[in-house]
Amino acid sequence: MRFWGKFFGFIIGFMFGRIFGALLGLWLGHLYDKRAASGVGFREVLGQAKNRQAIFFNTTFAVMGHVAKASGQVTETDIRIATLLMDQMRLTGEARKEAQQAFREGKSADFDLRSSLQAFRVITMGRKELVQMFIEIQIQTALSDGELDPAEHAILMTIAQELGYGRAQLDELLKRWQAEFRFHQTSSGNKTSITDAYSLLGITNEASDQEVKRAYRKLMNEHHPDKLVAKGLPPEMMELANRKAQDIQAAYDRVKSERGMR
Repeated sequence: MRFWGKFFGFIIGFMFGRIFGALLGLWLGHLYDKRAASGVGFREVLGQAKNRQAIFFNTTFAVMGHVAKASGQVTETDIRIATLLMDQMRLTGEARKEAQQAFREGKSADFDLRSSLQAFRVITMGRKELVQMFIEIQIQTALSDGELDPAEHAILMTIAQELGYGRAQLDELLKRWQAEFRFHQTSSGNKTSITDAYSLLGITNEASDQEVKRAYRKLMNEHHPDKLVAKGLPPEMMELANRKAQDIQAAYDRVKSERGMR
């Protein structure tokens, strides 16, 4: 059994990035060990990881542009959401230009949504957390004006189906994202806030304390930033993962406080 790639990847990653770097190094080392017998070197493994991140990055913004155009025209709100996302990711210089170019390509009439999603599905095979985050970003774009146009819903359904999600799963993600949006708007502790805290966690107020904890742990496991980056999330999107994890934590804390849980 080969292990030197994992060993050195962990050590070097920890030196440069502490726990997150160690996890990423361990993952790259694992890929190296797995491919070493076939003569694939570390540079090729690293190149594959970077290529996966680049495809995730570009597909995200291209499909955002396509979703924004679904209702007939890209509105100021759509552009503001895309710009806000770039700001949250702290994109500057060439990276921001690439995101803007991908967004424009997605808006074009000849953009091939299905082909783009099929390529995206290949590079995220076995990484359902990345797929879910991608879909949630597209949901955020579609609901940027507070309403879901039928054409936008149709595109979201196409995205979900191409990436292996059914209608029920998409509806659940839509419900949770809407709850997350409202949770931000009503974070002063009123009744709506606690209702949306439950919805954000994907449960109801009839859930037992054990079910609340289980739902929280499941969501945190799915959205843990270090885990997502190790699976291929572009480093530029780390801040988005952090914000999602913070929202989950805030909802859980709200529910715990309401119930008097420890």
